[in-house]
Amino acid sequence: MKFCSQCGAPVSLRIPAGDLLARYVCDACGAVHYQNPKLVIGTLPEWQDRILLCRRAIEPRAGFWTLPAGFMENAETTEQAAARETGEEARARIEMGELFSLINVPHISQVHLFYRARLLDLDFAPGAETTEVALLGEDEIPWPEIAFRSVSLTLRHYWADRRSGSFRFHAEDILLPR
Repeated sequence: MKFCSQCGAPVSLRIPAGDLLARYVCDACGAVHYQNPKLVIGTLPEWQDRILLCRRAIEPRAGFWTLPAGFMENAETTEQAAARETGEEARARIEMGELFSLINVPHISQVHLFYRARLLDLDFAPGAETTEVALLGEDEIPWPEIAFRSVSLTLRHYWADRRSGSFRFHAEDILLPR
């Protein structure tokens, strides 16, 4: 960050009074600019024994498969974000289920949340950020072509829970090797 979003003056990276972490602070008006993790929210859309996956049309990882998900917008709940992203990426209508996984990805300052969801019908299609959508069973998942580790972990938890007959909430961290 180089300039203040409130007054346009240059900012400096320093620890503001009463804080413990370095923040961008405006040299003119004193505004403190907090930068916090981004929330990536999505769903595991289910239809019988299959999950709806989307092939990405955009970077990062264009051409790879993912669950319908994206960045949460201001003024929406996590459930609203999940439903919106599912509609945008897969043009799918869903009934929201419970929060299934929360995955912290601190090295890129993100938190990924995935909800279970039930497809209301088979009327889905690729959205603007998707080239293809498909309902896939566990043995059809193209594991080497899954776009993100958080999606792969969520899918693996889903299939393990499905086999056990009991779904539970999963939380974990994706940390860089030391």
